[in-house]
Amino acid sequence: MAVEEASYRGKVRKAAQILLFQRHRKPGVKGWELKRLLGRNYLKIIQLLDGELDKLGLKVKVIFEGREEDYDYARFLVTLKEPVGVSGALKAGWRIDDVAALAAATAYIASRQGRVKRSDVEELLSEKLPKWRVELLIDRFVRTGYLAEDEDGFLSLDWRARAEIDLEALVKGIVIA
Repeated sequence: MAVEEASYRGKVRKAAQILLFQRHRKPGVKGWELKRLLGRNYLKIIQLLDGELDKLGLKVKVIFEGREEDYDYARFLVTLKEPVGVSGALKAGWRIDDVAALAAATAYIASRQGRVKRSDVEELLSEKLPKWRVELLIDRFVRTGYLAEDEDGFLSLDWRARAEIDLEALVKGIVIA
């Protein structure tokens, strides 16, 4: 039993190293990469790592991209356990109107079943911000992975929005306000 526990401890350490250090443009690692590096029991190892990260206020988040519920093609990344909120975004260098625009755009897209024309989002944000700024912000959100834009001009939530934004709390907060 001690040999198996030592083996898991080493694999948990390796999983932490893999997940905490960015190797690609997008943070995190695909499930098939973890399976190759950690073995068939990679989900159990990730669960053990999540328990260790919990002590530090972090958690392993699984983002399913495309194939629902297929862990081999999901993206695993480490995020904060508790939401950062507006003050954390401001400390990270975001302007308050940028945070508000991202919140409005994400809530609008989420409320419309996840896919909206770019022009509709531009129209929504143009009520409070200049048109030139709205275009720059949407381009920035697409470039940083919060929004995805397809060739038809439709916006949807991208991997970063699903990883960093608690959509339920955002929509609930907007509805209550």
